[in-house]
Amino acid sequence: MWITRRQFLGIGALLMFVVDCGGSSPSGPSDPGGTPTNSTTITLTSSGASPSAVTVPPGSRVLFINNDSQAHFMASNPHPDHTDCIEINQVGVLSTGQRRETGNLNTVRTCGFHDHDNPTNTRFQGRIVIQ
Repeated sequence: MWITRRQFLGIGALLMFVVDCGGSSPSGPSDPGGTPTNSTTITLTSSGASPSAVTVPPGSRVLFINNDSQAHFMASNPHPDHTDCIEINQVGVLSTGQRRETGNLNTVRTCGFHDHDNPTNTRFQGRIVIQ
């Protein structure tokens, strides 16, 4: 049985909704020095991404929570291609109060992220270290 592009996109939207409605992970402490913390949550506020660097084991997901009054479009580096760690691109646009996880980060590496709509704002740049 074949599905149409519209049905495929509808299924994808439904899956994103289901992921978005999941529970949250505990937040780790912030480290302004940029040293990765062992956390699976990055919170966005008017001050930026906190923590800006996290370390997770392979297979993990990282939850982004938008507690800012503005929407943020979180994406993988480099801008504008977003090809280094496509799992981060699953976060996408977060309106105020929204939360969404990355895909499973399976490959050992360091993944940079940024706000696609404001790519030069260093407050919303960071990295996820998978090790």
